[in-house]
Amino acid sequence: MKTVYIVRHAKSSWDYPQLEDHERPIIPKGLKRTKRIIEYLRENNVKVDVLCASHAVRSLETARMLAPVVGVAVGDVVIEPQIYHGGTNALSHLIYSLPDDVNSVMIVGHNPAVTDFANEYTNEYIDWLTTSAMVALRFDCEAWHNIDQAKVITDFIITPSMLKN
Repeated sequence: MKTVYIVRHAKSSWDYPQLEDHERPIIPKGLKRTKRIIEYLRENNVKVDVLCASHAVRSLETARMLAPVVGVAVGDVVIEPQIYHGGTNALSHLIYSLPDDVNSVMIVGHNPAVTDFANEYTNEYIDWLTTSAMVALRFDCEAWHNIDQAKVITDFIITPSMLKN
């Protein structure tokens, strides 16, 4: 089995027009919403072998928040610029290139690519992944390059609003 966790980055600020898009930081609301997701991951003992994020500040900050909970050292978060610049093909290429001894990967990225990627595999249509939302897809295969032919199970689709106290 291979598992892919697709995560949209935390809510970021538009208050700094002088910043390039990839430099926009997470806002307090984004931190709060991501903490709900972190609690869900902790309660469900979600662990991953590899955690990848785009180089965008908001994506990398989100990944660094998630890392300790999913069993990845913050310094081991893999920065993949193709997550920021590419669409679903870039995400697929990243996944296909994983070594087969890796059984689970979490990718923190951006819309529309993360929503489009999830919709390629899930049987539940997702209109638009909200910030900090996550989709877990489990593929019944032993090699990453076989995920397109594998049976897929959607383990969960969660959003921060689903986890309000």
